[in-house]
Amino acid sequence: MRIITLLLAALWLAPAAFAQTTAPASDSLQTVPAAPAPAQPAAPVTAAPAQPPKNPADRPSFIPAPVAFYEPETGFAVGATFLPTWRHGRDTTVRKSNGRLGGWVSQKKQVNLQLSHTIFTRQERYLLIGDIQYFDYPIFFYGIGNDTRKEDESEISYKLITITQRALKSIRPYTFVGAQYRFTDLRDIQSDERTTTDGQRPNLLRTLSARDTLKTRISGFGPTFIYDSRDVILSTYQGRYLDLQAIFNTKGLGSDYTFTRYVVDGRYFLPLGSNRTIWASQVVGMFHNGTVPFRELANLGGVSLLRGIYEGRFRDRQLLAAQTELRHHLFWRLNGAVFAGVGQVAPHLNDMSLDGIKLAGGAGIRFQFNRRDRLNIRFDYGVGSGGNSGLYFGVNEAF
Repeated sequence: MRIITLLLAALWLAPAAFAQTTAPASDSLQTVPAAPAPAQPAAPVTAAPAQPPKNPADRPSFIPAPVAFYEPETGFAVGATFLPTWRHGRDTTVRKSNGRLGGWVSQKKQVNLQLSHTIFTRQERYLLIGDIQYFDYPIFFYGIGNDTRKEDESEISYKLITITQRALKSIRPYTFVGAQYRFTDLRDIQSDERTTTDGQRPNLLRTLSARDTLKTRISGFGPTFIYDSRDVILSTYQGRYLDLQAIFNTKGLGSDYTFTRYVVDGRYFLPLGSNRTIWASQVVGMFHNGTVPFRELANLGGVSLLRGIYEGRFRDRQLLAAQTELRHHLFWRLNGAVFAGVGQVAPHLNDMSLDGIKLAGGAGIRFQFNRRDRLNIRFDYGVGSGGNSGLYFGVNEAF
């Protein structure tokens, strides 16, 4: 029952998805007959549709930016990113779409390339969300479970391509239903060192099944539901967000493993008196059944979920996590934030307990390099369970 409490917290965010709200105003198209020209028959002629004047603030924004950061997972890294934002049509109630094209290389010889987008079509009739990423990564692998040990740290590497595309249709204001497809290609899996970093035990990759070290493709399809009333997607002041997903990975779709993934992601944003101070909270659940390869297991930590814990420090079939953040405008283009989170992984939900909860927290600074579209660069410092801490870099908020 104690574990169900966290899951119910996610469902607490859902009621607004079914509350009556005002629909976004649609583009108005008017057809009027033109006056007849002299000495011509008075046949009506259709004029061009009337359009609202273009708001200068709605001009597309195409911002290239250099990238330099340090994270526990990467060390020092440099690269570049390109961040377009735009609005389809002239209806200002339609939220802006955005994309990201970029990449970086790190001192740990990691390479990451990314192309992603979130697109609202005219009148928000459709929502398209997609992401393509390439990783060439050495990372630390700590094994599987909620009680992995830091001294079992094992260096492994692999190359990975992930492709995700979601297409949803609006069924009522802020509410979308649709389908998604996800594909991953994992190859060149290696144990870069024969032993753990303390030299006392074999590299943990060598303790996995032989199949886990072979080239692996995952291919899955399933339904998705999103309720999204956030005012601005990239840096929210107010609104609610609920994302429900189910992905069925089967051999019929070309997957090497057969398993199902369920995801619950609920978020709530509230201004405290004014937009200078924002309280943000998130509850996440990821659940699996079937035969799940180690790279597809749910994992805690990283730049977005429980900053302060190394990404993948704890991984298993089931995950529950919650985090909260207080964001405050300081001066000029600078904002500050403090954050904290709790989470846990386990092979089964009934294996979770209060004694197994992992903690993380920290503080950070945001620099708003584009005020119009609220585009931020953030620098966070976090500490967490598992003996980890570190600096984190990100474009826009963690959630």
